Order: sequence, then structure tokens, then C-alpha cells
Amino acid sequence: MSSDFDQFHAIFFEESLEGLDDMESGLLGLQPGETDKEVINGIFRVAHSVKGGSGMFGFTEITNLTHIMETLLDEMRGGQREINKPGIDLLLLSVDCLRDMLETQKNGEEHNQQQIGEVQKKLEAMLSGDAQEAVVEAQDANEEPNLNELPENNGWGVKFYPHEDMLRTGNDPVMMFKVLEMSGELETRVDLSKLPKFNDLDPEQCLLGWDITVKGNVHRDEITEVFDWVEGDCDLEVTRLVSQLSTADDDPALPAKQPASPTDELSPEAAITQSPEEHATNDQQSPIRTESTPPEERREQKSERRTPSTQESSSIRVNIDKVDALVNMVGELVITQSMLARFNEESTEADLEMLRDGLEQLERNTRELQESVMQIRMLPISFSFNRFPRLVRDICGNLGKKAELVLAGEQTEVDKTVLEKIGDPLVHLVRNSLDHGLEIPEVRLAAGKPETGTLRLNAFHQGGNIVIEITDDGAGLNREKILAKAREKGLIGEREELSDEQIYNLIFQPGFSTADTLSDLSGRGVGMDVVRRNIRDLGGNVSIQSQAGEGSTVTIRLPLTMAILDGQLIKVGDQTYVVSLVSIVESLQVEPEYLNSVSGNSELYKLRDEYIPIIRLYDLLGIDSEITDLTQGLLVVVEDDNRKFGLFVDDLLGQQQVVIKSLATNFQQIEGVSGATILGDGKVALILDVAGLVQIHSDQNSAHIQAASAAA
Repeated sequence: MSSDFDQFHAIFFEESLEGLDDMESGLLGLQPGETDKEVINGIFRVAHSVKGGSGMFGFTEITNLTHIMETLLDEMRGGQREINKPGIDLLLLSVDCLRDMLETQKNGEEHNQQQIGEVQKKLEAMLSGDAQEAVVEAQDANEEPNLNELPENNGWGVKFYPHEDMLRTGNDPVMMFKVLEMSGELETRVDLSKLPKFNDLDPEQCLLGWDITVKGNVHRDEITEVFDWVEGDCDLEVTRLVSQLSTADDDPALPAKQPASPTDELSPEAAITQSPEEHATNDQQSPIRTESTPPEERREQKSERRTPSTQESSSIRVNIDKVDALVNMVGELVITQSMLARFNEESTEADLEMLRDGLEQLERNTRELQESVMQIRMLPISFSFNRFPRLVRDICGNLGKKAELVLAGEQTEVDKTVLEKIGDPLVHLVRNSLDHGLEIPEVRLAAGKPETGTLRLNAFHQGGNIVIEITDDGAGLNREKILAKAREKGLIGEREELSDEQIYNLIFQPGFSTADTLSDLSGRGVGMDVVRRNIRDLGGNVSIQSQAGEGSTVTIRLPLTMAILDGQLIKVGDQTYVVSLVSIVESLQVEPEYLNSVSGNSELYKLRDEYIPIIRLYDLLGIDSEITDLTQGLLVVVEDDNRKFGLFVDDLLGQQQVVIKSLATNFQQIEGVSGATILGDGKVALILDVAGLVQIHSDQNSAHIQAASAAA
């Protein structure tokens, strides 16, 4: 395929993967024994669209699989097949296979032929088994068959006459003919009657028409669906070829014998004409097509329900209102720039006040422009939440549990980068809640609970953060068991006393697990520490609250964006650093009477009713500083994992928003530093990672204690 088609490939893969997410959601909403025609039609349209697009681009294996799926769905929506659990499960399995095929095709990799073969075999087995029963029932009832539904051996005649502007919509008749050729033997005759002289020819006009014969065992829908993309842009007539139809004497179920005619002659009695006006009534039957609605508007309409792929995407869909706001702000900025430009030519002291006003306006415009740009990156968290109905269904099936998933705050917006990277931690936490939290139905009933547990995912804004809560009404965490396991592993001392929240947070320690047996889901002590590390990499934190017998709640707090940070500038020696305001609890001057030392090395400060460790930043970062006396500097109290620490700094310089630049991309990753930024004076300032600083401090203290023990 020519590189000119790469952009069309990208659109096809993106829309097809979105469609599969919609198909999966629809299948999960189906109830066995019930027929929701609207849902079934929506699922069918996705399979139909993927089949048509893949056929146009020559992705034969994808076309073949979606064709079988489409046949099964067509029987469901036509009432010929009962909607049952085996059918839904098989279609969900087919969606998984199709998603893998689209990803491998997109990446230029080889398909998993074994997986494809197994899924196709199961689909064909289900079709052949139920189809035979349907035929017997129809014969017993002596029902008259529908000629539009029954396949015929001698095929169809098609009159296809495009409107002059059809080529300008990006449609290619040759591609349509290639798709038709996959249905049966194809004969085409071109009508050149409207073709002008060569000198008058406009290459962007379509002045040809075609009379087409499709021979073979073909459904009419297979013919008309090829032209769904150009409905309204052509005159189309589809007519059954009748020269070799069985007579009424041969088959009493068929209409009376028609007069014989050549194969290229069409029966006027059987003609089915689709005018542009009639095409317009069938808009809901062809979601992938060229139409009068601009592509941008069509994508915006879909963006409200789009569920993202689990993989990172290089593109983003933006609501048109956000783009309009951005354009308006650029216009305001241009006006302000024009106003300030005249001061370069000639100005007097009398113009100084106007200059100040102009600079203030420029500051406002810049801030509003920044906010508008950031809004473009904001997407609803439903993109991440929508994967969980399927996950919960599959896991509960494996574990023999029953659970109802409740989603709340799905329209809460979060930065695209955060959204892409929060998916895996959320998946692990949901799996943990289902595996460890919710009990099996018998245990729940014995405890006086309903046999179906509840798992709730909730997202909301709080201050400058987004908060995500994963709550279950299961057995809760076993406080004593966690405490005993932590002491057994040496994570805490035998006599060390911890609060409930600190005990529950021990499960985030590497290698920590209280599972008695190993399973496919848990028991190896890996995962929760990775969850915390990934969330910290996003600049957030995670905590747990639990009540025995009532359930647990895992709370994740994340910044709305990873591109801009509200920071506090601090001075240490001759260096300037940035600390996120989200991590800072308060700042204070040190009072000598509240200072204490432990083991001669660790310094503690009594802050009201608790003692907090002091971290001397100049010592930790290896900086020469003239201020080493704690009473001469300031203590910035920060929080990490619900524990407070005091960062000793020379001075506070002010607060400002800073643009985060990655150190790993531009230099290398440094422990205790999450990134860098450029200040207003052009200097580079490092952004400190509080969690990393705490870890370095803890490691240094452990090393001092071990050295002291060895010396003793």
C-alpha cells in the first residue's frame, strides 16, 4: 500500500478500535433472553464498519473474521437466534481477537493464526449448529421465505452512477469493486456517454457510470453495504437476476415463474431502487462512510463516548469549544502585542502608565492562553473506567464471585498523560479488591450480606488534584495479620506501635503479601509496590482505609496535569529548587526547645503532638551552605505516605507555576529529582521529588545505624 494511504490507515485503526470498545460495552450490557434491538444494531454496525474498512484496505483476515461475526449478529437482531450467555461470551472472545488483529496489523506484525483459527472455528460451529435448527423450524411452519434474505445462486445486477462530485469526497470506485469481487464473480460494463472531449476533462469529476453483475451465492445486504460509504453521492439500483430462478412448479415456496431473460437483463418486478433521498433515511446503518457532515464534527460527536485504547496514543480529539476558546485567546494576544509594539517606536514618560496596563493585560492573556492549552489535553476519565465492566465480569467468573460495578464521576477530566499511565495501577487495584476484598456468595450470605458484592470507582476534583477512590464492601483488611507479617519480615520492630492507616499502608512494601496460597491473580507479593511507584511517578500518592467486615477504600490523589506544576521556590546555599505545593503542609521557624536527636544522628522536631524527622537538604544534596544552624533557616513540613517530614532550607523565595521538563529525556534520571524548569531569569531550577528525598534520607539513616552497630 502506498504511503499516501498511511493517514487513512491511521483513521481506520483508530475508529475501529473505538468501535470495538463500543461493541464490548454493548455486549456487556446484553442480558440473556432479552432482545434490545438498539444495542444489537449498534454492535452490528461496528462489525459492519470494521468489515467494510478492512476490505477496502485489503486486510483480508480481519474482513473474514468480522464477516462471520456480522452473520451471527444479523441472526440475533433478526430474531432467528436467541441471545444467550454462550453467544455473548463467544462474541466477547471475538472482540478480543479482533482487537489483537487490528493492533498487529497497525504495527506491521504477523497475526496470531492459531488464535484466529480457534475463534473462527467456534463462530462457525455456533452458526452451523443453530442455523440447522432454524431451517427445520422454518420448514415445519411452512413459512414463505424472504427473497431479500435468502441467498441466490445467480446473483444481482447493480446500476452504479456516481454524482460528478463523488471523487472529491475521497471515495474510489475501484476500491468498491475490489470489495464486491470478494462476494462473487464480478462483471462490469462502463458507461462513457457523459465523458467529454479530452481537453474539457476535469480529473476531479466522476463522469462514468457502471452496470455491474455479481454472480454467486450472495445476500443483497452484502451488495448494498459496499455502497453505504457513498449514499447520497450516487444513484444506485440493485436488482435480482432472475433468468435461472427456480419455477413455482419446482418450489411452491417461490413466486410464480418469471420470463427468462439474459443474465445482463434485470427484472423490473424485482427491482429495488435506492434514491439519494431513500439513502438518507438509512444513516444509522453505516457508521463509516463519507457524508455531508464534516469529519471534524463527526469526531467531536463521538468524542463524548469514546473509550481509549489501553495503549498510549499519539493523537487526541478535542472538543470544538476548546479550540474556539484557544483561537479567541490568540486573537486577544495579537491585539495586546500590537498595542505594546508601538512603544518600540516612540514613547514618553506619559506613556508609562499605558505600558504598565499593557503588560498586565499581556500577563492575563498569557495565563488564560496557558489554561486554554491545558484544557485541550484534558479528557474524561471514562476513557480509563470503561475497561472495567469487562474486567470485573471475567474475574468474577474465574473466582466464582458475584459483583456489581458502580462507576461515578466518569466525566471528571484529567490530563491525557496521567490518563494513559493510571490505567495499569487501577487495573491492579480492582483485581485486588475482587480477589482479596469481596467474599464468595456463601460467605457473604453467612455474614448477613447480599451475595452480590459492590465495587465502586469514583473520581472527583479536590483542590488542584483529581481523587480516585476504589471501594468494596468486602471483608476488609486483616490488621493483625498484616502487622504479624510485617514483623516477621522485619519491616517494623517487635515493639513498634503504628496507627491503623500506617499498618494498612504496609501492603505497599515490596514483596509484601498475606495470601496463604498462590493464584493467577495474587499471592507473590508483587504489584502493590509497583502501583505505588507508578502513582508516585505521576506526582501522586495512594492510601488505604479499611474496616473489618465492612470493606476497604483505596484513595489515589493525582495532579490534574503533568505539564505544569504549582510550586514553592526554596533557596539552599546558592541554588534554587522547586517543591510541589501539593506536598507542602506548612512552613515554620525552628524553636530550639522542640528539637530532639535520636541515636546521635537522626534529628526530630516536635510539631504539636507528633515528632517529625528533619532532612537537611544542603547535606542530602551535597551543597555548601552558610546556614547550618537550624534556628537560622526555615523548616518546610512535607507529607509522604501520610507521614510528615521537615525539609531544612535557607529561605522561601515565593510561589509560581512552572513548566516541567523531563530530566530523563534531556539528561538522565536523578534520584530525589522529578524534573527541571526554567525560571523567569533564565536559570534552571530542579524540581524536588519529596518521596525520593525521604527514601534517600531513610537509606542514609539505615546505613548509619548499621555502621554504629558494627562498631559496637
